[in-house]
Amino acid sequence: MNKRITSARATPPIFDDYDTETEAVYDAEFESIVRQMLVRIGEHPEREGLRRTPLRVAKAMDFLTSGYDMTVQDVVRNAVFEEQCEEMVIVKDIEFYSMCEHHILPFFGKAHVAYLPNNKVIGLSKIARIVDVFARRLQVQERLTNQIADAMMDILSPHGVAVIINASHFCMMMRGVQKQNSSTITSAMRGSFRENARSRAELMDLIKG
Repeated sequence: MNKRITSARATPPIFDDYDTETEAVYDAEFESIVRQMLVRIGEHPEREGLRRTPLRVAKAMDFLTSGYDMTVQDVVRNAVFEEQCEEMVIVKDIEFYSMCEHHILPFFGKAHVAYLPNNKVIGLSKIARIVDVFARRLQVQERLTNQIADAMMDILSPHGVAVIINASHFCMMMRGVQKQNSSTITSAMRGSFRENARSRAELMDLIKG
């Protein structure tokens, strides 16, 4: 099976412009697998409500895993600017959705991304796009947190980066322990945020505020 669901894609989608209803050539093998799954659970894939379900699932998974076709450089482009700024920059409450690689079930929540500039700043919307590059893959929350932090360090070479993610996991809510109100918090600290307790304390105060 191909690495990607689509058999051909001219250019990776920019997330804001992605049309989930656009007809495209999707991987027939993937659609066949979805049909087999429907049969396996006792359904009839040819009944009216399910006839187009394999195609819909293929298209949905293509979008939900579109981060594999994107790089940080694709979304950042030229939006890094020289700026005499060394004060903390925070973009908080970045909503995201991802797919747990263990059960292929969603997890979702909010990411808070902060950095201490080293005479370079990045367009604020690009921080949210970086989150999406890594969230739109099969993931575990711990890895997602670290990938975002490392990407910010690579792009900006800042004095420090901090990423905090608070997420709810359907694999804990819908199955297994079935704990509906549980959430998971992960953090990744780089540079001054790891080394300086005052920077961490200021970060937490600003996020809570």
